Amino acid sequence: MKNYLLIVLMLLSIGIKAQNDSKIIFQKNKYDLAVSYLKKSDFVNALDQFSIASRIKPENEIGQESLKKVDTLKEILRKDILEKVNGTWLFTGDKPIWAVNVEHEFKEKKIDKLVEVSGNQISFYEQNRKTKEKKLIKTEDIVYYNSDPSDALYSAIILSNGTIWNCTLDETKSMLRAINIAKKSEKGVKKIYENNNEAFYKKAL
Repeated sequence: MKNYLLIVLMLLSIGIKAQNDSKIIFQKNKYDLAVSYLKKSDFVNALDQFSIASRIKPENEIGQESLKKVDTLKEILRKDILEKVNGTWLFTGDKPIWAVNVEHEFKEKKIDKLVEVSGNQISFYEQNRKTKEKKLIKTEDIVYYNSDPSDALYSAIILSNGTIWNCTLDETKSMLRAINIAKKSEKGVKKIYENNNEAFYKKAL
């Protein structure tokens, strides 16, 4: 009986070691891939791969080094996107401007909603199309949502009402899309996985 238990324990330990070895190999592959992206200045893909590597075995050297890279890349990408979105943006609707009926509905509006990004602040305005009178609705500080240091989310911001929006630019840098991915309250953060509210903006001339 003792020999049987010993064999079982040995097999279990071998299985655990093999599993750990495969995880380390996978982690190293992800880390190396991230480094290759980094050398090409492809910071977004590098961030994704470092994020994965940091989660596989966060306690080892590769995991710790990957986490440092994630933090550094988030700062670089945030600075980059902030420079690109500085200026005035015109709200076009909760669907892309090319979607069915959206362009027609947009043209029929009498009041435009504007967002001005300056430095580390966002100001929301309403502007009468006819008179051009502009009214400030509110101003928010740009606060990045960063509850998990190891994730690859770098362009999500949290507003004062607790809504968390992930912001992305299109390839032309003239269209901005914001998706409501979560809501923070006293009970914690509730992630939104379906029927997310969206907002689309185009760069104002």
